[in-house]
Amino acid sequence: MSGDQAWHAERNRQCEEVAVGPELWAVLIVGAAVAGWIDAVIGGGGLVLIPLLMAVVPGLAPATALGTNKLTAVTGTASAAWTMMRRVRPRFSPWYVVLGLGCSGAGALSASLIDATLLRPLIIVLLLAVGAFVALRPGFGTQVRGGTAEPGRWRRLLVLLLVGVIAFYDGIFGPGTGMFLIMAFTAVLSQDFLRSAAMAKVVNTSTNLGALLVFAVGGHVWWQLGVVLAVANIVGAQLGARTVLGGGVKLVRTALLVVVIVMSSYLAWQQFSS
Repeated sequence: MSGDQAWHAERNRQCEEVAVGPELWAVLIVGAAVAGWIDAVIGGGGLVLIPLLMAVVPGLAPATALGTNKLTAVTGTASAAWTMMRRVRPRFSPWYVVLGLGCSGAGALSASLIDATLLRPLIIVLLLAVGAFVALRPGFGTQVRGGTAEPGRWRRLLVLLLVGVIAFYDGIFGPGTGMFLIMAFTAVLSQDFLRSAAMAKVVNTSTNLGALLVFAVGGHVWWQLGVVLAVANIVGAQLGARTVLGGGVKLVRTALLVVVIVMSSYLAWQQFSS
């Protein structure tokens, strides 16, 4: 173990020894459930849970907050993916999972080399562009434009490229991953938001797992806390999956527009306050 890893491990051990009272446990558990619901509906649960972890456990290393969030998120997202894929049953390539796992792990390894303040302006612009596109095209994602035909070769290659890029981004930075995956599947494969949301949950599970493996190897996961919060996250994710299945494409479209506003505002606040 390097000196830097040993320092982080000792800091995390000290944080784990901090007495977390019942009321703070309740806050974290409720927060994990809410994050699971948000992730299942459209993505972005990390924007709830990561700041909550760092507020409840002062001094927690940011990498440990990220790693623990990934442990929590991967279980909830996987459970939502299972529920939605059983009901929706879209066409799905196993290569999406392979790319999601590998590219997100590579992104997590590269995270320390890239300044987040350089990424935020680009992501804010992309979020606003996505929101404007969806708002100005009410029919986008509400029906299957390609019918039952198999997408052409160039579309299959393009969606693989986009999955790899988005997965790499998830490992480096993360906010909006689920939304970007939904947009990629909807636009390139000409399918509705509901099918795209189900596929996005599977890919997002693999991107969370890829990043989690990197964080775990580096000793940046608080396993005891993460397991408890994972149970709450699964409960929230199951409620979120059922919310999506009940609300259909209109709910996903509305949630996408809401998350664009919230996430771009949050990232802008981070950018200008740092």
